[in-house]
Amino acid sequence: MQRSPDFLGTPIEYLKGVGPQRGQLLRTELGLDTIGDLLRYYPFRYIDRSKFYSIADLADDMPYIQLRGRLSNITVSGQKRATRLNAWLTDETGRIELVWFQGVRWLKESLKPNTEYIIFGRPTLFNGKFNIVHPEMETSAEWNAQLGPALQGVYSTTEKCRQKGLDSKGIYRLQKNLHDQFTSAFPETLPSNLIASLHLESLGESLKQVHFPKDEKSLAAARNRLKFDELFFLQLRLLRAKSGRQSASKGKPITRIGEYFNSFYHSHLPFGLTNAQKRVLKEIRGDMGSGKQMNRLLQGDVGSGKTVVALLSMLMVMDNGYQACLMAPTEILARQHFQSISELLAETDIKVGVLTGSTKAAQRRFLLEELQQGRLQIIIGTHALIEDRVQFASLGLVVIDEQHRFGVEQRARLWKKDEEVPHVLVMTATPIPRTLAMTAYGDLDTSIIDELPPGRKAIQTVHRTEANRLSVFGFIRKEIALGRQVYIVYPLIEESEKLDYMNLMQGYDSICREFPLPEYRVGVLHGKMKPEEKDVEMKRFKEGQTQIMVATTVIEVGVNVPNASVMIIESAERFGLSQLHQLRGRVGRGAEQSYCILMTGDKLGNDSRIRIKTMCETNDGFLIAETDLKLRGPGDIAGTMQSGVLDFKIADLARDGKILDQAREAATKIIDRDPGLILSEHQPMAIHIAALEQVNTNYSRIS
Repeated sequence: MQRSPDFLGTPIEYLKGVGPQRGQLLRTELGLDTIGDLLRYYPFRYIDRSKFYSIADLADDMPYIQLRGRLSNITVSGQKRATRLNAWLTDETGRIELVWFQGVRWLKESLKPNTEYIIFGRPTLFNGKFNIVHPEMETSAEWNAQLGPALQGVYSTTEKCRQKGLDSKGIYRLQKNLHDQFTSAFPETLPSNLIASLHLESLGESLKQVHFPKDEKSLAAARNRLKFDELFFLQLRLLRAKSGRQSASKGKPITRIGEYFNSFYHSHLPFGLTNAQKRVLKEIRGDMGSGKQMNRLLQGDVGSGKTVVALLSMLMVMDNGYQACLMAPTEILARQHFQSISELLAETDIKVGVLTGSTKAAQRRFLLEELQQGRLQIIIGTHALIEDRVQFASLGLVVIDEQHRFGVEQRARLWKKDEEVPHVLVMTATPIPRTLAMTAYGDLDTSIIDELPPGRKAIQTVHRTEANRLSVFGFIRKEIALGRQVYIVYPLIEESEKLDYMNLMQGYDSICREFPLPEYRVGVLHGKMKPEEKDVEMKRFKEGQTQIMVATTVIEVGVNVPNASVMIIESAERFGLSQLHQLRGRVGRGAEQSYCILMTGDKLGNDSRIRIKTMCETNDGFLIAETDLKLRGPGDIAGTMQSGVLDFKIADLARDGKILDQAREAATKIIDRDPGLILSEHQPMAIHIAALEQVNTNYSRIS
């Protein structure tokens, strides 16, 4: 039967084998609304249907495997909701138990004893014997009737779907129905010259081979084309948005470097800039003087000097008659920026204000009036800055710190406070892997401060377990005796019945017992404290009145105490790599040698071992970020899944860097030549982008 491409927009319940009930299940459980969604629902692995294992050959930690044997001893045990079904599969070499906890009644009636079955599942070792829980099954006769290519796709599903026959095999059958019904040529989305130059497989053949591959070579070619498509169209959309924004947003002209910048740079800057900072400032100055709006991402490891670069950029816009603001995600970080910038500007007449949720009403009214009249040149704050009553005389530069912690709408409200859009500098101390920066922030220009200030010593990181605790305490005493201070960070604030981890308050009590008054003074800091309580604790620690700060991750960013030389992270296995790296960055900010001690339990999972090993081996934030990307995936790291940017169906940023480079280069050439995609050869791409934009993401996240 011939079908037009419009067939792919058909609601999924109209596909043969689905119907209303299954259609609703596929929609709610797997997010498959249309037949086209099913077509793009790719297998997550493949099994070789020609390969069978013998029961005697089973070993621990095996992947999903295929067995052939005769079914016997089908029994049901338990009562009502706690029922389970057991059966035995026997081949020439032995037998294995099969176990089901769901769909017991239906399975009991459908399974045929003394019949040869083909089963697919993952063997697990339980009480010294192998079993397979919830295997997929079909009789040998059914298997032989459906025998197709040697490689068969395995599809993700859910328990509710399995109960309605939509296990991996059930979805595979629906894919067969779809391809049988959709026999017309699949419309191409790429220009023929691009397909030829990159030696890409056709889209139609790729969609067929990814579901029903003839062999490994055909599958690899199909996956390469589909990965390229995902990454290429993302880059095309990002670059088109960037091009359109640059054409539409002229940007406030920052053309002169005057008294504010020069006086501070030559007379008040307490240290020389690194070459990396100078390079980044040159890039920022070029952007703001280009006549186009700046949208730049500034990456720099903890302690690399991003705040000074941001301040000098603010002074540039002030020399041209504009104001600047800096928005931080937490009150602690906002006040930290306010304090450090105020100290740097102490000998100038520049006015700096700080606005947070806890700013008193009278002070708030004063700040807002000063800001609106243009008498306040720099304002630093939290989400409070985006309130409607916060108005600027003329906002020239918006600096956003740790921007991934803000929502899209929150950020947009800030730079819409002026009829002319301000320049935007986005800063992050969380190093972003190259591939992630090209996707999540692909519409921004990027600057990297890849050099630490001179005199900084690399932080020494070690791994210790509970057996080493007394020696760790001894080390703390030795550092305090040298006049240093110590952070001890815990992952929890309150007790959890499910997690057997020492929580913060237990830790605080034990530290106070181990380091008693009057010889030692211990502070505590966590997210549930009132802002004024946090300020008091931090002030005491910064002034050296307390030597040990027991805290949660509220000190992850922004806290700057150069005298603190030891960071102890309890239950370090519970933290992600980027968070461990951020916490470690709270020390090593002075001239003395600093240390990070990762405390864990004795038993660590594989991912935890890799994280701890990586932290102990390197201080390179970008290397750490690349490892984190491989372990956790892009969404968790960037915190940008809210926008749908990284919702890939087949591409993998941790492994597909070369394809991404290829896609970015191809997209750049096309946008440089035809930014509006109006040429006839580019019309299929424009149509495909329009279809994509109907169902997902808005890429104009910065302005």
